[in-house]
Amino acid sequence: MKIKLIGIVGALVLASLACQSTTKLVAITPVPTLETLPAVANSSSPLVQDDQLVALYEHVSPGIVAIQVTSDVGGALGSGFVYDGEGHIVTNYHVIEGAKTVEVDFMSGFKTYGKVIGSDTDSDLAIIKVDAPAEELHPLPLGDSSTLKVGQTVIAIGNPFGLNGTMTEGIVSALGRTLDSAHQTPDSSGSGGTTFFTAGDIIQTDAAINPGNSGGPLFNLNGEIIGVNRAIRTTNFTDTGEPVNSGIGFAVSINVVKRVAPTLIEKGKYDYPYLGITSMDDLSLGLIDELGLKSFTGAYVRDVAKGGPADRAGIKAGDKPTSIPNLNAGGDLIIAIDGQPVRRFDELLAYLITNKSPGDTVVLTVMRGDQKVDVTVTLDKRP
Repeated sequence: MKIKLIGIVGALVLASLACQSTTKLVAITPVPTLETLPAVANSSSPLVQDDQLVALYEHVSPGIVAIQVTSDVGGALGSGFVYDGEGHIVTNYHVIEGAKTVEVDFMSGFKTYGKVIGSDTDSDLAIIKVDAPAEELHPLPLGDSSTLKVGQTVIAIGNPFGLNGTMTEGIVSALGRTLDSAHQTPDSSGSGGTTFFTAGDIIQTDAAINPGNSGGPLFNLNGEIIGVNRAIRTTNFTDTGEPVNSGIGFAVSINVVKRVAPTLIEKGKYDYPYLGITSMDDLSLGLIDELGLKSFTGAYVRDVAKGGPADRAGIKAGDKPTSIPNLNAGGDLIIAIDGQPVRRFDELLAYLITNKSPGDTVVLTVMRGDQKVDVTVTLDKRP
């Protein structure tokens, strides 16, 4: 199975579209609340839910945009939403990557060119600035993705396959997923290798999202954005090579957006906290036995970046050969960060991304053999 980013690229004609394969706050115009939306009813009546969804669409659709990009390699289609009354639009980085021109089309029919003023490859987010009449700018309310529960109903609205304003419904399938980041940097070995980073706090959903949904909002039933649609996992493709929805989609959590977007608007880039470890989790019983671990859960430290924050603080990587090639025993097992339990590396990463900045300190609780040890680490920014 493959992860596919869901911006559409092509020659600016729908017949030939193909998929492009996956703080310091500044003053902004306050986003509205949707107090006029009907309350989420406890009734299971289809009519009640239909009324709720119709009202949601009518309230939020004026703040959703379609994005058309031209570049040296052709064109791309994506989605986005109005972030504030100053004309800032949120979308995915992979939608506008390499853009020569960016056209932003509003649901009212208004169209304008935009300028990319900030981008972040780690979270796959970008900010477009447009000059538009005030009556065209309808900022959408941002929710709190930390309150999401698996099974909660979510709504995606965007521009799949160029079909502007398409609405689909699903649920939160899982929380705290990770995806590969587009951020790469030469490694410290000097051998020409590359260090890859990981994007965390990703929402998994079965709402139908397809090529062209990239950058579009994922809503809760209160009409609040709780994620930005980014990618799908699929093994199915159309005759023209476009990925087909398989019921496994991924969205950047809105709490990541709320940290990243203001800094992109102010500075054009965002610096992530950096711990400097390579980790393993969800270990099988065989690997747990091989590594001599005393716990079924936690993030096992496989490697530590030389001279990085974890290295300076004394976090230990595995150094004792096992029967498994390239896997050493003896590394620390991280079981908590700042007192928050860590069952998987995903949870550690999500905590760092949504709560910490470069220069902050964290306390890692690790199992070192039979001993529980607290280690204070001062975070750097990702190199």
